[in-house]
Amino acid sequence: MTQVVHVVLVRWAPHEPADGTGHEASALVDAHLHPIPGVITVDRGPSVSIEGLEGGFDWALVVRFASPEAVEAYLPHPEHVVVADFLGSRSEAFVVFDIASPDTSA
Repeated sequence: MTQVVHVVLVRWAPHEPADGTGHEASALVDAHLHPIPGVITVDRGPSVSIEGLEGGFDWALVVRFASPEAVEAYLPHPEHVVVADFLGSRSEAFVVFDIASPDTSA
């Protein structure tokens, strides 16, 4: 079965404090996304890269889903909507990129 890796990059709006807003976003992710059916793993936070190639983005969310169908069910899920609304209202820009990934757990 093909899994899906869902990547969200966020640039906070200029009036948002990056540290505070990032902590708040991470807390929302931890509270709301883990229990959604089909979610396998969730990683989130600011970049720790030494390369400095973030392109102006401040924070990232990476969710691994069990299947494309799990992503379809996730998007309208009320717990996801809480996080999506927060990110949308606090960001200047964001990018969403989904990658098909083979399930290597077998």
